[in-house]
Amino acid sequence: MVFGILWILAWWNYSGKFVVMASAVTYYFNSSAEKEGQAEVLYAVKLAHIYHTGSIAVGAFIIAVVEFIRLVFLYFARKAEQASGGNKLVKAIVCVAECILKCIEKICDYINESAFAYIAITGDGFCEAAWKGFLLNVKHTLEFTFANWIAKVFILLGKVAVTVVNCFMLVFIMKEITGVADQLHSIWGPVALTALITWLCASLFLGIFENAVLALMMCLAADRDLHDGEPKYGPPTFHNGIDKVAGHGQKDVDEGDSDDDKKANTMA
Repeated sequence: MVFGILWILAWWNYSGKFVVMASAVTYYFNSSAEKEGQAEVLYAVKLAHIYHTGSIAVGAFIIAVVEFIRLVFLYFARKAEQASGGNKLVKAIVCVAECILKCIEKICDYINESAFAYIAITGDGFCEAAWKGFLLNVKHTLEFTFANWIAKVFILLGKVAVTVVNCFMLVFIMKEITGVADQLHSIWGPVALTALITWLCASLFLGIFENAVLALMMCLAADRDLHDGEPKYGPPTFHNGIDKVAGHGQKDVDEGDSDDDKKANTMA
């Protein structure tokens, strides 16, 4: 029963992530340097719940197995700690083993997400997509790592900003508009509750951004590999950014060449 619940929850979670990734993929490949395309959300829903439900279920099964093993381990670990009378060595072993299982879960989760992003691009099966997605990640490690960290920073800043703004708005409304603040012993209770609810809602919605970034990075890597390092798809703003970077690079090269020419002429 517990394993079944874990599997269903994981499948539901990955289905939502796959819809976001497939929508981002359609947006990328519907766009070009001349036009900005649209994300086909309904098509992404169709992919998730008709064509690739089995692949999503396989990924959900893997993560459910890891989570179930963690739960069973934690149960017996607590029993062992109680039986040992709080032995520090037993606690240390349990802590290390729990950390290892958590790392394995994180690795499996990332491999699953990379596989789903690759499936959204190519339509391959889960095992093939997991392997090719892993190879693509390894080939473009720096780009993927940089993009993921940038996404995490922006998500964190967004959560903090939304939470702070909501809390200030609550205090302003309670003091200046409704006057409820004067009737309360302390306003920190409502402020803390508002901050918690806002943080959870912001995490729910801004978490979509991280999945979209992973899918777009996978699209970019595949696009570059297919077209000899020169991406063909993507919105006009993306190509304008590439042109600016390339233009500055070419300008530096030209300036370097001109300096060398001047030195050569001087020596001559």
